[in-house]
Amino acid sequence: MGNGVAITLPDGSKKQFDGPISGMEVAESIGAGLAKAALAVIVDGEQWDLLRTIKTDTSIAIITRDSEEGLELLRHDCAHVLAEAVKELYPDVQVTIGPSIEGGFYYDFARDTPFTLEDLEQIEKRMAQIVDRDEDIVREVWERDAAVDFFKDAGEHYKAEIIGDLPANEEITIYRQGDWLDLCRGPHLPSTGRLGKAFKLTKVAGAYWRGDSRNEQLQRIYGTCWRNDKELKAYLHMLEEAEKRDHRRLGREMGLFHLQEEATGSVFWHEKGWTFYRLLETYMRRRLEAENYVEVKTPQLIDRSLWEASGHWDKFQENMFIAESEERMLAVKPMNCP
Repeated sequence: MGNGVAITLPDGSKKQFDGPISGMEVAESIGAGLAKAALAVIVDGEQWDLLRTIKTDTSIAIITRDSEEGLELLRHDCAHVLAEAVKELYPDVQVTIGPSIEGGFYYDFARDTPFTLEDLEQIEKRMAQIVDRDEDIVREVWERDAAVDFFKDAGEHYKAEIIGDLPANEEITIYRQGDWLDLCRGPHLPSTGRLGKAFKLTKVAGAYWRGDSRNEQLQRIYGTCWRNDKELKAYLHMLEEAEKRDHRRLGREMGLFHLQEEATGSVFWHEKGWTFYRLLETYMRRRLEAENYVEVKTPQLIDRSLWEASGHWDKFQENMFIAESEERMLAVKPMNCP
């Protein structure tokens, strides 16, 4: 039908438009309520920015704030707002990557000075200001060499390295968020104001660049992000309740064990606690033997080749203890298997 574009909706119905159309315009054609709730669009199974132009006949679904896809998008954008805030407050910091994760998001930064809790408070305030500014978030496609040169000139060598390692045929997309630019596949919200302020920065932890202990150590700022204040408050309340039952605190208060920096993640058992541990172990072994289970024991430190074969390396590498010996990389098993 000429240069028109036919859009098929999830219920099978079709809408005809005279020419190229954006996901936002499709949402507006359906109803003002949907347009207000819309965050992004799924085009033939792929998530797109809401304002990206659709030029051919296709099937689409609108991603709204109340969907799981919408929540993940909010968290991803919150990571980008975090990075913009950090760059505004600490211009010498280098940004690396910042994905959404279960319950929230994180962003890794290269900075010589450790972030403090006071820093997190200031960063969170600046994030709220960026939301208030309602900055447009615009997708741009760049030439690879131009993108590498831009980030190198900006002192963002980690970003330049990422671009240089991308497949030669992969499109390089840069998102302009106010005056800040970041490499990302997207999609993103139309503007920072769509994010809202139902977020909270929670902690800082160490991380290695690209999850490799041979690389530089970075600082990872974690946060949580939700659709509204009610969800955020419920999540923070859950964390508070979990803290009351934290085994580290209970162990210390009950005189069972303690932890200290010299043995990160390991327990110093006290007499009462070790007695309790052995009693539980004896009980468990007796029950297992009664049901004819056979007990085996495997090594704790194993060559990375096994973890690559099992799939653990890809999923848990950043959180595994790694040691090198005789030109081999060994890692402690990340859970009680195999």
